[in-house]
Amino acid sequence: MGFSCGIVGLPNVGKSTLFNALTNSQNAKASNYAFCTIEPNKAIVEVPDNRLTKIGKIENSKNIIPTQLNFIDIAGLVKGASKGEGLGNKFLSHIKEVDLILHVIRCFDNPDIDHIEDSLDPIRDMKIIEEELILSDLVSIEEQLKNLKKNIDKEEINKEKILILEKISQNISLKKDINNLNFNKDEIEIIKTFNLISTKPKIFICNLSEKEKLEDNKYINLIKNNLNNENPLIISISAEIESQIAQLENKVEKKEFLKSLGWNDSGLDRIIKSSYIKLDLITYFTAGEKETKAWTIKKNTKAPDASAVIHTDFKKGFICAETTSYDDYIKFGGLKGAKENGKIRQEGKEYLIKDGDVVHFLFNI
Repeated sequence: MGFSCGIVGLPNVGKSTLFNALTNSQNAKASNYAFCTIEPNKAIVEVPDNRLTKIGKIENSKNIIPTQLNFIDIAGLVKGASKGEGLGNKFLSHIKEVDLILHVIRCFDNPDIDHIEDSLDPIRDMKIIEEELILSDLVSIEEQLKNLKKNIDKEEINKEKILILEKISQNISLKKDINNLNFNKDEIEIIKTFNLISTKPKIFICNLSEKEKLEDNKYINLIKNNLNNENPLIISISAEIESQIAQLENKVEKKEFLKSLGWNDSGLDRIIKSSYIKLDLITYFTAGEKETKAWTIKKNTKAPDASAVIHTDFKKGFICAETTSYDDYIKFGGLKGAKENGKIRQEGKEYLIKDGDVVHFLFNI
């Protein structure tokens, strides 16, 4: 499934450097001037998962295929973008296309790298981006309300849409997080149709210099204190260091380099894993000698819908899902051992696939 994460922020905060490190490419131009990125750069990134490797080894699989996320480096946003400044509405339209926002904030001093606002102030910079996204939504809401009120009698649901949009507009104007509002299941489905930036999940990424401490840093502490009431997900990284790590092809070298920094995993791995969690995604596995593969689905996906990720025919002719948990799979040395110990279950159409399930779908067309 094509879940996408959009990297946003002011110009010259390290977005393109981060994107290149994250995707192990040089697709994004990183230069010391504003708007060196015009069109969004796109790349597919593998989601690291040790479980997949272990399953593949047990099956002696010829191919081991990880699940993936799409990452997009979007052009730098400036104050007034919602009114057309900088790349303006073109930029904002790119953000509307993504599922998750990765907001990169510059948290390093470097006189050799220009700042669009002429000084370093992470809180101000963060607020510029957040306010422009909010203003963009208010413009969108106003247009949608105007449309709905014109056609209020055409569809019964239009009245409900108007009430929901007015509630959202009021809360956005008060700078409240609309994701914390109490909407029911049906209302949430309606809200998805509005395609508002404010409803998208978000991760704040504090980009530090190579010399800065990643923890207990004055800039990061400022951001944490400023966002205290919002329960945000904040990741501190150094795009410079991540670029160095990305250039190491040997896994042992990477591990040694991380160890020398006192890290268990790279910042990039943390971003990928956190994006996966923030998007409310889980992984299930299919296993065999020919191929062991990880598949991405949303939490609480029913078995037939999960099978459709492999092929739509699986859903059409769904019979059942032969399932075992990852823990039982490992404990009993694979599917054969799990079956011999009564750990293979036959699940029907209402079964919700769980993270780590090893699944074999039975279908008939």
